[in-house]
Amino acid sequence: MTVKILGISGSPRRHGNTETLLDSFLEGAKAAGASVEKVVLKEINYSPCRGCNACHKTGECIVKDDAPGLYEKILAADCLAVASPIYSMGITAQLKGFIDRAQYLWARKFILKTLTFSEEHIKRHKGVFISTAGQNLATVFDAAFPAITALFHGTGFDYSLNIVANNMDQYNGVKNHPTALKEAYEQGKKIVSDLEKITANT
Repeated sequence: MTVKILGISGSPRRHGNTETLLDSFLEGAKAAGASVEKVVLKEINYSPCRGCNACHKTGECIVKDDAPGLYEKILAADCLAVASPIYSMGITAQLKGFIDRAQYLWARKFILKTLTFSEEHIKRHKGVFISTAGQNLATVFDAAFPAITALFHGTGFDYSLNIVANNMDQYNGVKNHPTALKEAYEQGKKIVSDLEKITANT
């Protein structure tokens, strides 16, 4: 079985620190034999959740754009790597807007009871959060974690790993960080190996 890894970049800036860190993770995963795809949120067409609650009755989102199709890709992936820089002490508006669009999956899980993820399923699906921040502050990523947790739990992924690098202002970018890109690459390789072992044992 080929491990499928989907990377989602939530940064409004192309090829910045966070997307570069995501790329390094995906390169490591590809080197380990995974099938890798990257989606850049700023390049697809979607809007935030309208809060209409129509999905509470149907289990479907009434907004016809690219978001539901991307969620189908997420549900088909073995590993979901979600990347966002820290903006105003949280994830970007682009990523938050996309996460909110998963309300129809929440409705399927908790209202309509048509979507479930077994413990075995969750064990075989890994979620990774990738982020960079300008400040040299130990807590700079903390406000991002709840929304990322909601995304992974709502789509059946075990929130397995944070790959984060702060103090970008001092380093003048992730490419000048002494360890971040190498560590992301190695973690990409490792998560493929971990998933292969889990699959072989189930």
